[in-house]
Amino acid sequence: MQKKELLAPAGDIEAGYAALHYGADAVYLGLQQFSARATAVNFDETALDHFTAYAHSLGRKVYVTINTLIQECELADLLKSLDMCSNYHVDGIIVQDLGVAGIIKEKYPELELHASTQMAVHNKEGALALQKFGFKRVVLARELSLREIQEISALPGLETEAFIHGALCYSYSGLCLFSALEYGKSANRGQCLYPCRSEFAGDDGKGHYFSMKDMALQGDILKMPVTSLKIEGRKKNALYVAAVTDYYRHILDGRGWDEKKEENIRQIFSRPWCKFHFNGKDKNITDRDFVGHRGLPIGQVQQYTGKSIILKTAHEIARHDGIQIDVPGKEKPFGFSLLKLKVKGKDAFEAAAGENVEITLPPKHPALDFGAAVYLSSSSKVKGSYDYAKPRLQEFKAREGLDVVVDIRPKEVLARAKGVSYSVSGDFAPAQDVSKTCEAVEKSFSKTGETPFELGRLEVNNPGGLFVPASLLNNLRRGLYAAVSRDKKQAELPVSLPVAHKPRKPLIKVDKAEYLSLLNLDDFEEILFLMDLETSLADLSAIPFEKLRIALPAVCRDTEKWRRRINEFAAAGITKWEIANYWGLEALPEGCDISFDAPLYMFNSQAVLQAKNMGAKRVCLPIEASRQNLSAVAEKSCLPVVFCIYQDVPLFTSAVCIRNNPCASCDRKEKWINLRKDGKFYQALSKNCQTMLFEKEALVREPDINADFYRLDFCYKKYKPEEVLEIVRRFF
Repeated sequence: MQKKELLAPAGDIEAGYAALHYGADAVYLGLQQFSARATAVNFDETALDHFTAYAHSLGRKVYVTINTLIQECELADLLKSLDMCSNYHVDGIIVQDLGVAGIIKEKYPELELHASTQMAVHNKEGALALQKFGFKRVVLARELSLREIQEISALPGLETEAFIHGALCYSYSGLCLFSALEYGKSANRGQCLYPCRSEFAGDDGKGHYFSMKDMALQGDILKMPVTSLKIEGRKKNALYVAAVTDYYRHILDGRGWDEKKEENIRQIFSRPWCKFHFNGKDKNITDRDFVGHRGLPIGQVQQYTGKSIILKTAHEIARHDGIQIDVPGKEKPFGFSLLKLKVKGKDAFEAAAGENVEITLPPKHPALDFGAAVYLSSSSKVKGSYDYAKPRLQEFKAREGLDVVVDIRPKEVLARAKGVSYSVSGDFAPAQDVSKTCEAVEKSFSKTGETPFELGRLEVNNPGGLFVPASLLNNLRRGLYAAVSRDKKQAELPVSLPVAHKPRKPLIKVDKAEYLSLLNLDDFEEILFLMDLETSLADLSAIPFEKLRIALPAVCRDTEKWRRRINEFAAAGITKWEIANYWGLEALPEGCDISFDAPLYMFNSQAVLQAKNMGAKRVCLPIEASRQNLSAVAEKSCLPVVFCIYQDVPLFTSAVCIRNNPCASCDRKEKWINLRKDGKFYQALSKNCQTMLFEKEALVREPDINADFYRLDFCYKKYKPEEVLEIVRRFF
């Protein structure tokens, strides 16, 4: 059985050193641009060169995350980033944008393609579709159960990577527009402001409805048949990375669960832990009462004097440690640095586990309740427990083996490498010892210094047995290496020839046929129907067959049922389909007319080109892109484009149920829950164990993009046919 890879995060080079020191088989990191953790320090070119060479010297791997959506105007800078990755021999590129994947596939075939979790691969069909495109590895959605992970990992020839520890998003990664539409900061562009962590007022009272606990699979990682076990945390510091990597290395090496190592992690940073849906559906995975770091539970307040608290500590504590205490009604626990404590009534520097201690509270502390939970949120002892080795920054560099030929002639010495030549002139007399000339050439060309080269095979042609001074050989070497470096040509973008766009009749998309009852369907080029597993052919009988296109949802957790329904519709003659996730490519019969919907993120013309290569006949422009970028993509698109001008946009789609009721008594039918935050009103739709969040009002956009089709959507929310008619008339 192949050894599982332990993959650790590095938001900066110090975290990278820590990961390698504590046993990571591979490290993933971001560059200064195009990283889904844009607010992390990330790596510049020098750091990438050095760290990759250092990791390779240890036999470890480095993966670079270019896992954001790329705007049209950023494609040139993207090529520079990919050049860096190629030059420094990184072991894989983690990608969300289909256009980036296509560029790598065609122009940088030496770079291994990994599908980011931002691509929302959550079933076997999605993984298979991306494997056929050219991805070697797929990073699975965090929402999957062990059974689903096993099913996808059984695909021959495909590597799988799964998260095992760290922060969780309420939404499927890649299907969240909350931060983008509310604050103009896109999660798909690495700028998320985490509005889901906020407190909402709702039908069930106030709370952090969408604030997730952290994932911690612990010993369950040994059950996972994946290629790579991934720790989340590119925004965490080196101490956290060291502790978590060390903890899981210990488990993977067969040394079992270590309580002390687990306690260290909880002190450094942790929300409450959960296993998400790894063992099946679980509702106890959100923390509605508090947000952020809590720490290691060490006891409860047994007495509150007004100036101090008394408790029996379950863990050793010392002065200058961080303490946090739960305060009802507050979003975050009350935290402070422990400056004074007493054991048995006497001042003490530290207290052992099991001792009754009195902790002096700082001024202006809140009132505390009897029984309030107390946490150790940072430990001076733990902070000093994770030293790690690190080399000097310039000690390791990526080197390219360079084969060199040197021709020595009476009036000229010529050096050649990789089709490039450089020469120096002079009058060269016979050498007293010809072998010394060859040694001098080798000595000179072995001095590669700050260049990206190391000397490979050297051929010296000296038929006249001539002598060349060392100073001229050094000039020759410097000139050749500089000329070879200058000769490196940057890749060019794959050619994407734009189509001539012509306005046509609009499109309308519905999930209930009765919405169409008052409309003249001849006014529309097509009617898109968003089906679910309950949709029947009879539901569609009022729609002209030649105008009908069936839309598939972005999330499909039961592909066997969906395949049966798709085959039923295909057998009835349905040939036009719209997909919102890559699973649709594999689930649909061959020869279908396929349109790509907005969640497939056609953020640049290269993405559209790859959609065309995958069989798409047209694409829908993304919701969160800027007007400028949408116009640029439409202008350069090689496929007809759709621009949605009216839509109830899912701010996120989640596998986490928002309901409070027990699962056993739930009918799983449609339920709407009203929420509000900062004066804004939202509606959450709970149905079939899935939650979607919407703004109260639909998104309305001006039809000012040069699109082939404008589209109006009436899906998810309830409409009356009269309302649909009025909205359509307004836009017409």
